[in-house]
Amino acid sequence: MQREEIELKPKNYRKTLAGLLKYVRPEAPGLALAVILVLAANILALIGPRLSGEAIDAMGIVPGQADYRTTVAKALFMLACYAGSAMLNYLLVRLIVRLSQKIIRTMRQDTFNKIVELPLSYIDTHQAGDLVSRISYDLDVVSQSLSHDMVQIAASILAVVGSLIMMISLSLSLSLIFLLIVPATVIFTIYRIKKTRPLFRLRSKKLGEMNGYVEEILYGQKTIQAYDQEEYFSCRFGKINADSIEAYYKADYQAAMNGPSVTLISNLSLSLVSMFGALLFLQGRVSLGHLTSFILYSRRFSGPINEIAAILAELQSALSAAERVFTLLEQPSEPPDKAGATELQDVKGEVEFRNVSFSYLPEIPVLKNINLRTKPGSLTAIVGATGSGKTTLINLLMRFYDPDEGCILIDGQPVLDVTRRSLRRSFAMVLQDTWLFKGTIRDNIAYGRPEATLDQIRAAAEAAHIDNFITAQPEGYDSIISDGAENLSQGQKQLLAIARAMLLNTPLLILDEATSNVDSRTEIAIQDAMNKLIAGRTSFVIAHRLSTIQKADNIILIADGQIEEQGTHQELLTKGGAYAKLYQAQFT
Repeated sequence: MQREEIELKPKNYRKTLAGLLKYVRPEAPGLALAVILVLAANILALIGPRLSGEAIDAMGIVPGQADYRTTVAKALFMLACYAGSAMLNYLLVRLIVRLSQKIIRTMRQDTFNKIVELPLSYIDTHQAGDLVSRISYDLDVVSQSLSHDMVQIAASILAVVGSLIMMISLSLSLSLIFLLIVPATVIFTIYRIKKTRPLFRLRSKKLGEMNGYVEEILYGQKTIQAYDQEEYFSCRFGKINADSIEAYYKADYQAAMNGPSVTLISNLSLSLVSMFGALLFLQGRVSLGHLTSFILYSRRFSGPINEIAAILAELQSALSAAERVFTLLEQPSEPPDKAGATELQDVKGEVEFRNVSFSYLPEIPVLKNINLRTKPGSLTAIVGATGSGKTTLINLLMRFYDPDEGCILIDGQPVLDVTRRSLRRSFAMVLQDTWLFKGTIRDNIAYGRPEATLDQIRAAAEAAHIDNFITAQPEGYDSIISDGAENLSQGQKQLLAIARAMLLNTPLLILDEATSNVDSRTEIAIQDAMNKLIAGRTSFVIAHRLSTIQKADNIILIADGQIEEQGTHQELLTKGGAYAKLYQAQFT
């Protein structure tokens, strides 16, 4: 399995932010309202410390000089400002959560659309669990950041700027003393961001690898238990889990240091302000109320900086997650059809391979100079050892991949000159590994023809000898197939897949040992149904049991990516070559 290289150096976060902006832009009206709410809430919150100082000054220092009416009025006004700020923040949170969910819904839909559009070459070389991690965990992290972190940062910036303006208006001298420490805070914060950013990217990557491994194990659980290998795979998971935890620890540990460190620097600045503020008060250069307001503003200035230091760590995690999502979205989909590609219509079924060569990896050929021609309505069987290139031949025929050299023609038309959609809709496929989705039996059979009537579906099921099983179910054709079709036997899955192919009624048919998972008695019935299905259609059968292909019009034996022998069953037996030896080995 090919894995992406894990780099610890920072990536291009401007590009990631630009990608996020593309999804945020359609919600501009809602975001504009959010900005207004943020401004209003912070302005009200910034008025509070000033009113507190004015209330203290109204009380006076000398007993008997207090202006109680002014003090009470200022205190009530301060309470109203804080209550108003809290109410606006409540509305803001509700608005932002709704907007973030709309944005993530669009991102998740686009990510899913990209996954189903990815070429088979990408799916074959990437873990399914890693792709699932991007559409679930990574987008959840981005959602959390959009609904919480972005609002907090915006509010914190406003609080910092507003508090600084208010502090300067109260005392320029104290402001200069306070600001002496700010550069140290900024420099330290930038340093910590650069240190922790790659760690969060590594954390997301390790989680994707762990998800991929778990999915792989769940898929092979029966085999693992049958071979008594639970302890072996548990140990392997322990290593992967340990690597994941180590990545989490390093990222979270480094991020956890940011807040306390910035708090220490902020407390140092607050100590300096308190000391010099006391001296200015004794000199009569600042009132007690103003000094109190200044200290409150300095706390309000330092608090958001501390929050920003902590939030930036979470934001980096979200940016790393978003980067993984956008990396997937940037992957090329299946190449578009060439300009002027035509629809494949009225297919007769003549298929030809002309000097076709193909390799998945450079310098490692899988197929070499394949020449093959089939007549309309004929049955071509493909045999050979595992890894000889049988499935690759089918992948090229369906244009899951395109040949490196040579061309493939259907009815004389190069497949590169027709649309993929029309090409693939000319085929029905029954694979050895069946795929059924959660839904009714009726929907699964009619997957390729959703407009099919129940009578047509039942006719296909009867031909596949699965109708009796279906009608015995409580809901008949409306019975639900569970996730992974766990409530069906392997043979029943195969029969449903065969019924699906029968319903399609296409001119071209591909069978990958379609009866391999049924018992001998059922195989006889299925073989009869297959004979009816194949009749009049150009069919390609990947065969492992040679007893099923003795009536094939042409049998080709592939060895080392080349056609070693071809002919009818009797011709190849008479020849006494590789096919004859393979046949004798199976029946001796």
